[in-house]
Amino acid sequence: MGEIARGIGVATNNVAEYTACIEGLKRAAELGATQVLVRSDSRLLIEQIEGRFRVKNPTLQRLHHEARQAAKAFRRIAYEHVPRERNEDADRLANRGVDEWLAGEGAGWKATSPRPPSLLDPESPAP
Repeated sequence: MGEIARGIGVATNNVAEYTACIEGLKRAAELGATQVLVRSDSRLLIEQIEGRFRVKNPTLQRLHHEARQAAKAFRRIAYEHVPRERNEDADRLANRGVDEWLAGEGAGWKATSPRPPSLLDPESPAP
């Protein structure tokens, strides 16, 4: 079994989910796996990769194609949506990757605009 924790820089959650899927598939192939279970807390990723949802975004189309190509390395592959609260190991690795990126290559990164107000965040100013 292997683990990967790598920051990818500034990206959307969907790009991060696809990147994690692709990197995980590549690592599983390197380790000689022939059967793989891809677990993700991204319902969008799972639904798109299994063909139930269309992929409209051009960046996600490219990543979707790359993930499907990487999946061809396995005799058997299954996909499972896992609620975030049951996906603690993946969350830990993602946070470690972000922290390492911010401590290294992304050390000088600053948000270019303030975070938009959120109705779910009581600390956020009213829209």
